[in-house]
Amino acid sequence: MLRQLDIESLIEELTLSEKISLLAGYDFWHTVPIERLNIPSVRVSDGPNGIRGTKFFNSVPSNCFPCGTALAATFNSDLLVSVGELMGKEAKMKGAHVILGPTCNIVRGPTGGRAFESYSEDPILSGHAAASVVKGIQNENVVACLKHFVCNDQESERKAVDVIITERALREIYLKPFQIAVRDAYPKAMMTAYNKINGVHVSQNKKILQDLLRKEWNWDGTIMSDWHGVYSTKESLDAGLNLEMPGPTRFRQELQTTHAIQTNEIHRDVIDDNVRQILKLVNESFKAGIPDDVVESPNPSKEAEELLRKAGDESIVLLKNNENILPLPKTATGSIKKIAVIGPNAKAAQDSGGGSASLNARYKITPFEGIKSKLNDGSIELTYALGAYLDRNLPDVGQLLVNDKGEKGVTGKFYKNEPGAQDRELFEEFLLPTSRLFLSDFKSDKLDRNQLLFYADFSGYYIPEESGEYEFGCSCLGTAQIFVNDKLIVDNKTKQVKGDAFFLGLGTREERGSLKLEKGIKYEVRVEFGSSPSYTLNKAALEGGGVFFGIQKKATPEEAIKEAVQVAKDADVVVLVVGISKEWESEGFDRPNMDIPGHTNQLVEEVTKVNPNVIVVNQSGSPVSLPWINNVKGFVQAWYGGNELGNTIADVLFGDYNPSGKLSMTFPVRLEDTPAYVNFGSTHGQVLYGEDVFVGYRYYEKVGKQVLFPFGFGLSYTNFEFSNLHVTSDEENVYATVHVSNVGKVDGAEVVQLYVEQEDPVVMRPVKELKAFNKVFLKAGETKKVELSVSIKEATSYWNGYKNKWQSTKGKYNVFVGNSSDNACLTGEFETEKTYFWLGV
Repeated sequence: MLRQLDIESLIEELTLSEKISLLAGYDFWHTVPIERLNIPSVRVSDGPNGIRGTKFFNSVPSNCFPCGTALAATFNSDLLVSVGELMGKEAKMKGAHVILGPTCNIVRGPTGGRAFESYSEDPILSGHAAASVVKGIQNENVVACLKHFVCNDQESERKAVDVIITERALREIYLKPFQIAVRDAYPKAMMTAYNKINGVHVSQNKKILQDLLRKEWNWDGTIMSDWHGVYSTKESLDAGLNLEMPGPTRFRQELQTTHAIQTNEIHRDVIDDNVRQILKLVNESFKAGIPDDVVESPNPSKEAEELLRKAGDESIVLLKNNENILPLPKTATGSIKKIAVIGPNAKAAQDSGGGSASLNARYKITPFEGIKSKLNDGSIELTYALGAYLDRNLPDVGQLLVNDKGEKGVTGKFYKNEPGAQDRELFEEFLLPTSRLFLSDFKSDKLDRNQLLFYADFSGYYIPEESGEYEFGCSCLGTAQIFVNDKLIVDNKTKQVKGDAFFLGLGTREERGSLKLEKGIKYEVRVEFGSSPSYTLNKAALEGGGVFFGIQKKATPEEAIKEAVQVAKDADVVVLVVGISKEWESEGFDRPNMDIPGHTNQLVEEVTKVNPNVIVVNQSGSPVSLPWINNVKGFVQAWYGGNELGNTIADVLFGDYNPSGKLSMTFPVRLEDTPAYVNFGSTHGQVLYGEDVFVGYRYYEKVGKQVLFPFGFGLSYTNFEFSNLHVTSDEENVYATVHVSNVGKVDGAEVVQLYVEQEDPVVMRPVKELKAFNKVFLKAGETKKVELSVSIKEATSYWNGYKNKWQSTKGKYNVFVGNSSDNACLTGEFETEKTYFWLGV
């Protein structure tokens, strides 16, 4: 029998002190338990693209899913339900009752640091994607915590910035994905955004949390803050922010809160109302059936790998395929006997963007590995060159170092006293998969609870593949020195300089040193680290601190490009794997521009001069500048693809999967063309959403601006035809049927997109707006009738700021159906008989 708390009885039994304690977290991942009354703790976990669990340092490996913008590019709601179900299963394996996700903020501009984590520039696609993932998660009886409610669409001054926005834009664009998810999937929890809206922080905004979310939308879940996203005691409690996270509390301490209650600054009913929602969350957590003594574990199942690969396959968007250069052959032909794979992302696994979305992936397949696996018969020669460096800092060498047993990884030995101390005491030892070591949550029962100062040696043997000059580098939150065969190479201890390393940019800059190494020789690399109290720049640093270190063969950009050009010249086809990474696209900061950093653009330009058969595979969570796009025959948008990224890229390149992804956002020609260009970021603590409702394709179509690749666009290895559009309506819904035919020679999938335009709008409206979509799989030569429907109020309404209600206006509406926002060529119409106003979901 399912255990459930008697909430009203408990509210009577709980002491005031116990009630107050429930209103903030116990630690980073748990709510406060009340053992006296058998109220257990609820565990939460980060989860936009994988379930990390409760640890940053030495975490239990997780499956990494494609990023949000990639999942939305599938345009496959059923698939996203399955994705959510897998997330729910893995949450239970990590002992998590609540997944902190999905994220359904709007990709307002291409440079937003967390754009990759959201779904789309379009609120309808975002809302349906979020609803599907929420359904899947909650099908497993795990709570989905939809975030970040609302307008957390940039990282610049994210905790302080005041979003200045019209009510119409707020309703039609930014709230709409949350509204759809509440209507269709009812997430049991919601996380507030860091930012203000029109002068008030969302976490203490009664209008947003009480009047709109709870009363107007009739939603009754638990509201929690983003981490350290609370700015008051009374105001946040009055607004119905039920849970301050993480713990221990900063604003809901017992003494101060009790005083506010006793002096009638805070009403006792307010405390009870907030406690009631926490107890509801506890009751929801029982449904997952997670044992109290659960041990976090990974999910190595074949079914999980197959779903990750399917999601990755369907997310990839083919944007250019001149002369049908793709798919590539797996066996040598008359014209293709040698394929060159070049680029900074070719042998790197860009599984996710950075920040709280990143995790310790259980495994990663690089694009080079994926491509190599397709060429089994050996008739095609595969060559490689790096071509250009991408890393902001020297790359992770966790999988390049080995220990005495030949095992890959970094050996971490932890000590209570510093290097050179007599009788140095070793108290912990680990074999770690990465050299990017964040120790903020490092704990050991062999250390006193309050002992923050400790030391660690991180070591391994490095065997270079080439002779030459090698660079060694490290940044730290603490102190660090790198030794090679006991020789000091890098000193980030005695002279430290502030940089932007680590979660909040608290760490040092990367310090570097170099040394000549010989091919095949084994070198012992040792990093001597002191935890955060040893840091010379900031004594208030994050607990254990951390160190990132890397190694890379030294080469000038000119030398790297020259080598790549020679490799390209000798090949029949070049696959250039480029883009950005979690070092450039991450929580905590926005990109300064759309450019791919470093010398990648020069690399592409030089390679295209010596080989006409170039295919570029780009990995990014949002658009990048493509100044060379007219010089390449093929272009593939591959996003951050999770564990299976290399396999999914290869599946599409070699035709094992016929690409069916569609762009979840517009790729503009230039950053200066984007609707938010003059208003993005923070100016003296404010950001004006001056583009109003004209976000993404709504803007480009309204002003007639040419784009590089439009919203909803994506090619296939087959051809589809649309015919026989038939549109009908009744008092509740609009219905459309259309015949879709696969007129090519390859099985494939097409996305049918339905857009609506009001014929004579009474207010300025977009040219057309996406209202429904459906993905259909067709064998070569097959035709299917596809049905789409949307409610009249969803298809026709805009927000009337005078009435403060949605308005559906009497009149004619045009329907456009096609396979992208700029190729919706079939038209129909419907007519409504009356104007009416409404509220709710």
